[in-house]
Amino acid sequence: MNAPDGSLFGDQIAASRLAKKFFSLDTQKLLRLVIEDLFPGRVALVSSFGADSAVLLHMVSEIDPATPVLFLDTLQLFPETLAYRDRLVGQLRLTNVATLKPDDKLLAAEDPDKFLWARNPDRCCEIRKVLPLAKALQSYDAWITGRKRFQAATRATLPLFEAEGTRLKVNPLAAWTKAEIDAYFEKHGLPRHELVAKNYLSIGCVPCTSPIRPGEDVRAGRWRGRGKTECGVHAMTPDAGADI
Repeated sequence: MNAPDGSLFGDQIAASRLAKKFFSLDTQKLLRLVIEDLFPGRVALVSSFGADSAVLLHMVSEIDPATPVLFLDTLQLFPETLAYRDRLVGQLRLTNVATLKPDDKLLAAEDPDKFLWARNPDRCCEIRKVLPLAKALQSYDAWITGRKRFQAATRATLPLFEAEGTRLKVNPLAAWTKAEIDAYFEKHGLPRHELVAKNYLSIGCVPCTSPIRPGEDVRAGRWRGRGKTECGVHAMTPDAGADI
């Protein structure tokens, strides 16, 4: 499949044009297009190795197991998440997984007691997630996320493509349902994150993640009672992290 002209990239109009052009494309074919044609060598999958992460990781491994995968280790993750990462990397034979960690000096200056999450959760996410990811993404023209519309009301209109300054963000699973996710796990014999069985359906850092209750959105257990729904990586400015 031929890639669109490069001038299409760089703003939300361009992203909307791409979404309209490729909305009916099979997800695996869309990923192959993004990885091999649109952004060869210039796209990364950002994965939390969380509840649903194995789906995209499996798809990418079948296209090219050397595709860059960026994993944010906030240093406050569940040990089950780290074990799941190691299991999937081995099982899927992923060969280019980079683990991103927060800056030691920033942590020492602003979170020496590891309780910034309680005092200022937005700044905690910024230090532990937003800044490390923004710095890493400077090397790429596009990145792939695992966000889905069914996860929360705030994601109900999630587009297939988004502009982030001159960088493109791709949400190949945006329209997938939970049933489709579950069916993919079953079809390909993919292992589940250990905490899913305990009703953790969106898994982040230990202090800010709890199980969901019947009838709640998938992401209801994140920052419960805080009035916070996102960590901030999907609200990054194009030059975030440029001066770190």
